[in-house]
Amino acid sequence: MNDTPRPGRTSLLGAVALGIVLLLFGAATFVAGLAVGRGGGVAALPPPSATASTPAAASAQPTPGIESISCAQPSEAFAVLCRTYADIKRDYVDEVSDRKLVEGAVRGMIEYGLGDPYSGYLTPEQYQSAQDDLSGEFSGIGAEVGMKNLADPGDLEACSVVTDTCAMVIVAPLDGSPAEAAGLRAGDQIKAIDGVSTIGESVNSLVHVVRGPAGTDVTLTVERGGDTLEITVTRGVIDLNEVQSDLLDGNVGYLRVTSFTDRAPDRVEVAIFALLARGASAFILDLRGNPGGYISAAQSIASQFVPSGELLFTVESGDDVQEWRSQDGLLQDPDIPVVVLVDHGSASASEIVAGALQDQGRATILGQPTFGKNTVQVWRDLPDGGGLRITTDRWFTPDHHSAAPDGIRPDVVVASPVDPLSGADPQLDRALEILRGR
Repeated sequence: MNDTPRPGRTSLLGAVALGIVLLLFGAATFVAGLAVGRGGGVAALPPPSATASTPAAASAQPTPGIESISCAQPSEAFAVLCRTYADIKRDYVDEVSDRKLVEGAVRGMIEYGLGDPYSGYLTPEQYQSAQDDLSGEFSGIGAEVGMKNLADPGDLEACSVVTDTCAMVIVAPLDGSPAEAAGLRAGDQIKAIDGVSTIGESVNSLVHVVRGPAGTDVTLTVERGGDTLEITVTRGVIDLNEVQSDLLDGNVGYLRVTSFTDRAPDRVEVAIFALLARGASAFILDLRGNPGGYISAAQSIASQFVPSGELLFTVESGDDVQEWRSQDGLLQDPDIPVVVLVDHGSASASEIVAGALQDQGRATILGQPTFGKNTVQVWRDLPDGGGLRITTDRWFTPDHHSAAPDGIRPDVVVASPVDPLSGADPQLDRALEILRGR
């Protein structure tokens, strides 16, 4: 069987610490941010026996176990909030709606009260579009973004909003996206959107400024290597194409998974079937630049390689430990060699899969250390149709290793391509050498 051309891949941001990895700029794309994450990276996280469905709508009833609080008899802490609200409504020079004040208060509780870049608040419009995006298709410019601490890359908590030292950066434009066509590159710092500075805004809020209907334009002011550029991008409909496959060297099945959407597991299975039919007897799983997605998708994809019943990861909060184990899969035979490619853009759900295969001795992990995110987020519906994304748990590999803060460490360290546009891919080359030598 003839060899096929080597697959292309998205350009990626090099060794930088990112505060949030969000697959963004769709009508509302937050794949990693909504899942075990884009951006970041992450989403509604069902238990192993459940489906990845939207949580039931929140009722107006008080949360069980939490004392009801009202401004008629506020607690000591909430008296400040009630007094501030009353003073604004009575004395502020302009009329302001209750909805706007409530949204501001909720944003403040999440963004400043928690100091957690992975928790966030979305308005009803943003929340609905964010839920739609995890289907894998959205409208926008098609890029991954994150927050980078320019002064202290290791201090991610200091960057809840954009400042002079906390920059919103492009992690990578998606293959074939409007962002790529317009010339956006990994590492570009976004300084302004349609002429409005990004200073003082969270990445969550800026993502929704950039998003919009297909066919409309957005102009980004970016800093690149000391130069300031104005780049106008025409938004379009983006199909993530989460899974790409190819046959290399005659018998090596190549699988690239770009995000863990709800449809990714089925697409991976179809691709594996096709590669096996073409004679694949060894596999490369490419998770480079994959910012994450649904935790259930990570379980399903890892299950393709790890024998049924084996531990993949645990999700833990205090004394509560939930085990996620392997299910049925097509490549669970230990005689089928596997190499997993990772880099600094491999986050959350990607790290779950890489960590599981590494600890179970099922694959050689090759590339660069991963992003380093081990927290789990869930979506909670609000009575007005908006949503809260809240960090509720941490996940650990089968040997109870944490991906945070240093990431999954590869078994074989190989530097990322210096110039992704050149076509050279030393990581893929080394993976093929390892599989040839078996």
